[in-house]
Amino acid sequence: MFKTLASAVVGGALLLGGTQSASATTYEYRMVVNTVQVTVSCFRGPFSEVIWDRPNPVFIDSLVNAGYTFPEAHAIGERVCRDPSTVDRPDAAVQVMYRIFAENPPR
Repeated sequence: MFKTLASAVVGGALLLGGTQSASATTYEYRMVVNTVQVTVSCFRGPFSEVIWDRPNPVFIDSLVNAGYTFPEAHAIGERVCRDPSTVDRPDAAVQVMYRIFAENPPR
């Protein structure tokens, strides 16, 4: 009787082990959860030097809406708009914003 019981337990273990070793399927779905839109808008003075350059309110507001605090948004706006390499080059200002966003994403 013990021999029959032992063989039943081993057989059951093999049976259960066989069902657990079936291949599992893994699913991966890439999806965009949050889309962040930032409007890069700077006031440029009449000179090529960075004297009066500053971020426009729409720029600061869009950074706050993206998740930055107001002081962070203002500092980022000043950094982008007062960068001498972006004078008369709006595409360069956008690239600076991409770099800042990649290095310091909003919380």
